[in-house]
Amino acid sequence: MRPIISPPAKALLLLTLGYAGYYFCRASFSVAKPQLIEFLSSGGTMDAAAAKIALGGVASAATLAYAGGKFASGALADFWSGRRNFLLGMGGAIVFNLMFALSGTLPLFTLAWVLNRLIQALGWPGAVKVTGSWYPKASYGTAVGILSLSYLFGDFAARLFHGALIGAGLGWQALFFGGAGVLTLLLIANTLFLRENTTTKLTETQKLTETQKLTETQKPTETHEIVAADDEPELDAKAFLRSPSFWCVCLISLAFTLARETFNEWSPTYLVEFGKLTKANAATQSSFFPLFGGFAVILAGKLSDGLGRSGRAFILLLSLPIIALLLSSLALLPAGSPLIIFAISAIGFFLIGPYSFLAGALSLDFGGKKSGATASGIIDGIGYLGGVLAGESMARLSVALGWKGAFFTLSGVLLASLIPAFYFWTQQKKRDV
Repeated sequence: MRPIISPPAKALLLLTLGYAGYYFCRASFSVAKPQLIEFLSSGGTMDAAAAKIALGGVASAATLAYAGGKFASGALADFWSGRRNFLLGMGGAIVFNLMFALSGTLPLFTLAWVLNRLIQALGWPGAVKVTGSWYPKASYGTAVGILSLSYLFGDFAARLFHGALIGAGLGWQALFFGGAGVLTLLLIANTLFLRENTTTKLTETQKLTETQKLTETQKPTETHEIVAADDEPELDAKAFLRSPSFWCVCLISLAFTLARETFNEWSPTYLVEFGKLTKANAATQSSFFPLFGGFAVILAGKLSDGLGRSGRAFILLLSLPIIALLLSSLALLPAGSPLIIFAISAIGFFLIGPYSFLAGALSLDFGGKKSGATASGIIDGIGYLGGVLAGESMARLSVALGWKGAFFTLSGVLLASLIPAFYFWTQQKKRDV
């Protein structure tokens, strides 16, 4: 009797749901910031501005730990086990969310969140490794395109979930307890049913049959099929580390991650302070950023397939000035404007689609099955070094210059990234000839 769902599809489903669950133990801190600012400033030892900067410092320290963890976790997944990485990251996130909820001082908040982000760094490279073990090179784009939706719709669902808890009158501790509860259920499911393909029994014909099944049953993501030929040699780590194109992608990742982490960390606080929303409404409406980003992942994959080998590079290049313009427009909107949510949604749309290429399909393009997780870890790790600035630096900018100054600064960073993006596109374009 044939199984209802094939092993590759089952693995991809579990990974997608599991990595979405990571965000229930990650978005909790972002959504809780307005409540945490009140909590820290209510004791009289610091005012609201100082509390905001202090929490930004917590975010920066945690993001730095996350970046460092990415470098190690990619290589660990390639040489140890993607499944073990993935499950360990889930378990650690649960433990440290509970630790945060049971804390009550800034030093303990910092310790809990640094450890949380450090252990969560195991998740994405592990997921990429398991995905690459089940699918052939010709379907990396399709499979990783589906997997990429996990951190977008997972973030969206987590913010709605946390917003509902706030709307029900619960305090900040409930957000961390609730997120840990959701991830615990997904950890149990992945522990019982997730498997990594460690055999080579499937022929390429059989693997491509699995790809066809995937594209037939996952219509929205059929457009992510990779353009590269199956018979191209995969590069080992030493080879792609010598590639200027690889380092250009890393620089682009730095800028994109800074922008993404700024909205992930601060959009609920920004919507309370500048958008004039309640804490519950700010939490739920901040979910539009990852929601529209998820829609963009599907469209970006379709466009990149139609544009040939250089398609993904061209989309990265084209998106940068558009995002910069939208950020400048957001900076100029008046407080409480109803267009704020529209602008944030548009930024999410044009930012997240190209961003999904960086530590996903492009990583597998560079490293393949052998070193894809290593490439993903390096690209993501360097990206999150930029994400470190999204914490305390953005908090200080918003206090000193207002949110207008923060968004104009972010716009300038993205415009500067046009230089490596243009070089990467020209190199990829040469290979189209």
